[in-house]
Amino acid sequence: MKGFLDSLADLKSQGHTLVGCFPLYPPLELLHSFGLTPVVLWGLRQDITRLTRSDRHLQPYACGVARCLSEFVLSQGGEFLDAIFMYNACDTLRNLPEILQSGLEQDGSSLPLFRLHIPAVPINPPSASNYLEDQIWELTKELKKFTGRSFSGPAFLNSTVLYNQQRMLIGELEHLAATGRLGFADCADIVLSAGRMPVSDHIALMEHTIRDAANRTPGEPAARIMLSGILPPPAALLDVMEQAGLMVVANDLAAMRRSYGYLPAASSDPGAYYEDLYSNHHPCTTILPSADRRLEHIMKTARENTVQGFIFVGEKFCEYEYFEIPIIAQMLAAEGVRTLELEIGIDDTLNLDAHRTRIEAFAEMLRQETGRSRRDKDAV
Repeated sequence: MKGFLDSLADLKSQGHTLVGCFPLYPPLELLHSFGLTPVVLWGLRQDITRLTRSDRHLQPYACGVARCLSEFVLSQGGEFLDAIFMYNACDTLRNLPEILQSGLEQDGSSLPLFRLHIPAVPINPPSASNYLEDQIWELTKELKKFTGRSFSGPAFLNSTVLYNQQRMLIGELEHLAATGRLGFADCADIVLSAGRMPVSDHIALMEHTIRDAANRTPGEPAARIMLSGILPPPAALLDVMEQAGLMVVANDLAAMRRSYGYLPAASSDPGAYYEDLYSNHHPCTTILPSADRRLEHIMKTARENTVQGFIFVGEKFCEYEYFEIPIIAQMLAAEGVRTLELEIGIDDTLNLDAHRTRIEAFAEMLRQETGRSRRDKDAV
């Protein structure tokens, strides 16, 4: 599958107007309804090999996601993007617009910027829901001015239908991976490719993949695991997990399940649609009102999928994620679920052997415990 930059070059050659969206959960449907093609700046490490520009503006202890997207925007954003969008996802990302605009101005360039502020309190009170609705309509006015197009309720409804179809198909992909019909590395690659192609093309890609994989013989895992974190681990480590007999039967990854885990009702009203989406969003540390539901959600997912091992893939310097892990590990241990904590930094893709050894040891431990459990049952 093509990398991020090659994919963007293809889209530009086809005449798409590209809006580079900062992670995590931008209003893709609204951008799409105005005829724009949103591309989410996830996982650029494959294409961004130097950080010389971003390191002039960001401290080295910012997360790799922020540093890579900053490098891309500053060094090549003007070549590929027509505008950028961001919202207040985390402490690092929420401060980037001014930093990047200043960096672009120093080079004599600029990019139009769209912003959205999601309340950091529960959206149920009228004051918070009214504030979010005002934010959505203000964004709508800015998109109208940028595109020269009026807002269309039917067009927005069509966009919400498309993105809901995408979410449902991703769920089918994950089910195929959870039953061993599709490798999780392939599943993750296809899911993340949504950030660099039109939604209709992504739907077609998933439909083809699902048809191809549906009739494969289910796999027999040595152990059933759940992944959590911001990004999935590098494909090389996912291959190690598969070779060690670990099957990813569930995930709580921000770039994956958290992004599409909730299916809002299709609507022609963007205010109501995004109030529903952000109020009932899959629990995430970066959407503060949802964080209170996160621990129980993880436990419920682990029980429903008979998870034996939980692997946390920590994005280095992402403080949002690390605060909860000790509590999650303690709760999982009480139910007999083992936890492995990995930390992936921006330079770690070149030196994965230490992670490989820990994954193999974790898999061996789970295999031994599974074997003992089966022997105990046979003895009874």
